[in-house]
This record gives sequence, structure tokens and C-alpha cells, in this order.
Amino acid sequence: MTGVSELMGQCVWDQHGVLVGHIVDVRLVRNKEAANPALMGLVVSTNRAPWLYGLTRERNGWFSDVLAKIVYARSIFVPWESVSEYGEGEVHIKASRKDLSRI
Repeated sequence: MTGVSELMGQCVWDQHGVLVGHIVDVRLVRNKEAANPALMGLVVSTNRAPWLYGLTRERNGWFSDVLAKIVYARSIFVPWESVSEYGEGEVHIKASRKDLSRI
């Protein structure tokens, strides 16, 4: 993978072949020793609107906070450790959809 931007919009399937949703954002963690941030997980939503991409990254003010809570109310966080394979527009995870936590 050349960048996390390739993951945006890809379909996410659980271990049983159930569609979890589409990737609308990623969560990164910065490490002081590493030059680049590490991928912590994926934000997956059943709503696949391009305007969702990165909405929660730079929230400025109460309106952005409220809007993000409404839009991402049914979004799911998928830890990167749960990803078994990715590529060609699909991401497969080792967990069941019902075991994943909402944002």
C-alpha cells in the first residue's frame, strides 16, 4: 500500500462475509520515535457519501462537533489488528460485525 488514501471508500467484509460498510476515515497514532504515524484503525460507515471523508479530523467549534456526532452516529471502528487482508477495493477482517464497537 502506498498510502492510507487508497483505503478510503473500500468495502469492509467481516469473517462471515457480511458487509460492514465502507471506509470513510482512518485513525492514526503518532509515535515520537517513528517518523510516520502508525495506522490504528478504520472508521467504517454504512453511509458511503464522499463528503464524510475526514469530517472528524479538524473539528472547529460546536457545530462541527454536533455534525460529526450525527453523521458518524452509526459508524464502526475497526482496529487495524482485525484486518486480515486488503486490496482491489475490499478489506476483509477477522472479526464479526457484531463484535465491533461503534464510534
